Amino acid sequence: MLIAVYAILALAATARSFVQIVTRFDAAPVAYLLSALAGIVYILATVALVAPGRRWTAVAWATIAFELVGVLVVGLLSIFDAQLFPADTVWSYFGRGYLFIPLVLPIVGMVWLARTRERTA
Repeated sequence: MLIAVYAILALAATARSFVQIVTRFDAAPVAYLLSALAGIVYILATVALVAPGRRWTAVAWATIAFELVGVLVVGLLSIFDAQLFPADTVWSYFGRGYLFIPLVLPIVGMVWLARTRERTA
């Protein structure tokens, strides 16, 4: 289930950012590029969660940690200085536009990694 949610979020974030960059990049370039970065991080996290091995486990930890920091920083910035992001990103307001899944998902991912990968390592 976790990997399916990551894959869906990866597809949604990447597709949305692609459309935004192609159709209205000038309106909010930082926000749209940040959403594209988030999409790439979700894709990499999805692959890393599926792939076996210590290196992929390290990649999974790194991408999920990056994702958590990203959603917390962008979430706080979008609340305290909304002018920084004139358009929503995947991580704006802690992922409000995605039902707060971007906020919860990295925490669940880290718990899952700690429980499953540590036993198999």
